[in-house]
Amino acid sequence: MSEKITAETRTEFGKGAARRIRRDNKVPAVIYGHGNDPVHVTLPGHATMMAIKHGGANALLELDIDGKTQLALTKQVQVDPIKRHLEHIDFVAVVKGERVTIDVPVHLNGEAARETLVVTETATIQLEAEATHIPEYIEVDIEGLEAGTQIHASDLKLPSGSVLLLDPETLVVNITEMQSQEALDAELEEAEAEAGIERDESDNDVDEVGAEDSADESTEASASE
Repeated sequence: MSEKITAETRTEFGKGAARRIRRDNKVPAVIYGHGNDPVHVTLPGHATMMAIKHGGANALLELDIDGKTQLALTKQVQVDPIKRHLEHIDFVAVVKGERVTIDVPVHLNGEAARETLVVTETATIQLEAEATHIPEYIEVDIEGLEAGTQIHASDLKLPSGSVLLLDPETLVVNITEMQSQEALDAELEEAEAEAGIERDESDNDVDEVGAEDSADESTEASASE
């Protein structure tokens, strides 16, 4: 569903104008698309922030511009890295019934079996969907899945009307057996051996001496108490 926001057309541009807009707790934005000239608008800061948080990466806003309604899909959102307020938004104009290409994030649901490692190999899925029915995310259920399980793009459950544009064989989630520290150390030693890297024995000696010194200091401290 689209979020309704009242927008104001703007005629001032540049960094100075943008700063003045932000001081008034508003956000400068531009709407592109459908062969029309870009439309420059100003949006209410808080209401727009909440609408984008609710709609996610592909938030659809219903903008009221001078009494006319325009559906706008977010394409680029600039956020201040420190203050975290909206700095600028680029929109693409859309109409009801129009199909658009979007990237939708993957959300994992549940926990895999114990002693497994879950790796999200593909974080976003490219889809074609109707502009007013864009999914916020694609949910992937991993509850209880064992090591060796792989979930590909073709295995995803897509919302009705959405079409997968990604290669169906694309690996999305890979569940492997969690390795012990000993196994990791063994792999590291094997990789070093293949690369012709030799460990300096003196380094090992230094580590052992350091460990012994720490133990001695701890013993002396206990005795002094």
